[in-house]
Amino acid sequence: MTCFRRSFGRLAFIAALLPVGAAAPADSAPADSWVPVAGATAVYGPELQGFDYPYPVRRFAFASQRQTLHMAYMDVRPANWNGRTAVLLHGKNYCAATWNTSIVALVAAGYRVIAPDQIGFCKSTKPQGYQYTFQQLARNTHALLTSLGVTDATLIAHSTGGMIAVRYALMYPAQTQQLVLVNPIGLEDWKAKGVPSISVDEWYARELTVTADSIRRYQQTTYFAGQWRAEFEPWVQMSAGLNRGPGKKLVAWNSALVDDMIYTQPVFYELEHIAVPTLLMIGDKDNTAIGKDLVSPAIRETLGRYADLGKHAAERIPGAELIEFPELGHAPQIQDPVVFHAALLKGLVLPKDQE
Repeated sequence: MTCFRRSFGRLAFIAALLPVGAAAPADSAPADSWVPVAGATAVYGPELQGFDYPYPVRRFAFASQRQTLHMAYMDVRPANWNGRTAVLLHGKNYCAATWNTSIVALVAAGYRVIAPDQIGFCKSTKPQGYQYTFQQLARNTHALLTSLGVTDATLIAHSTGGMIAVRYALMYPAQTQQLVLVNPIGLEDWKAKGVPSISVDEWYARELTVTADSIRRYQQTTYFAGQWRAEFEPWVQMSAGLNRGPGKKLVAWNSALVDDMIYTQPVFYELEHIAVPTLLMIGDKDNTAIGKDLVSPAIRETLGRYADLGKHAAERIPGAELIEFPELGHAPQIQDPVVFHAALLKGLVLPKDQE
């Protein structure tokens, strides 16, 4: 196995300078001037009604687990398509809209971009009951892409989205042109390291206590390596407004089911089986680890060490390339979008007819 490793900071950048849903037409209007608006007391509906996205939101209707669900997504086409389609998969505490600067950068470079909200998240259906598995979420994503005529995609996935993307690449390798994992969780097995199991009911009780203040504190220490800037706040209020809304209990219940999925369904043991070109993009100051508040300080110290986890994952994934951002945390695409997107565009595999 060969692992290529690069480190990116600002100096490096300067030096480098219904059962089957119908496909809807893609959007091409630029949204590079779009700014998220989310007030400190905003209240959003259970499917994030009231919070605007940078591009029109489509809905893919499909049958799953004896119910009809709707998967929200944005589909943005460039003026001059390079033949590549990038699919952006959000993390647990974010939505498709938080990829806004990535969409702009990728569309400007000629990529068609599809950014869905997974079932249970943001503008998509929150089922009353659903068996969440990474396989199911991968199947849902594959069904969406099939409905849009996409048979070969580059998956760019952040955090929990990284676990979905790994599962997708394992299930659909022939239809995965490249896998880009941005600080994915699942690079360690928390249970094996000592994080105890808690029930879905306990996860639910925890989710009901989430507030804007708790989201902000968590993101500052984990996502942004202690930093905080005004442009991060709308994403806090986006989540907080959803939790303040009339669907609060349904939102919390779906989040609890997702928490349990993350804990009980590790992809850690299958990294060697990934058979597609893989780019790992790691903010080294990330310390994300599910349930780390449930363990002793001694165990907590061993969890979420992304400066090590990224290197170990790159060694295990055949042919993986590792790009590190030494001063960034869990969300490098938001913390330093200029440096992140320069590295991303440089790391993407060219279409076959341009190689």
